[in-house]
Amino acid sequence: MSNLDAKTQDASNTEKDPSDWTTGGEPMTGAQASYLKTLCEETGHPFDESLNKADASKLIDLLQGESKRVSDGES
Repeated sequence: MSNLDAKTQDASNTEKDPSDWTTGGEPMTGAQASYLKTLCEETGHPFDESLNKADASKLIDLLQGESKRVSDGES
């Protein structure tokens, strides 16, 4: 028998839905909070410091699409 785990399967852990994270309910990390605060300032969204890791990740993904930080080749 082999010792295959989720890290060796076809789907990468980096592609896992934040809702499925085992630590998703924990408070967001300092790095998430810092980046999210910047994105909120740039997009005019309110910053919620009480978000958990999963919700912060989802909001980061959403706000990245609205942020001017996304490079389109112009400065």
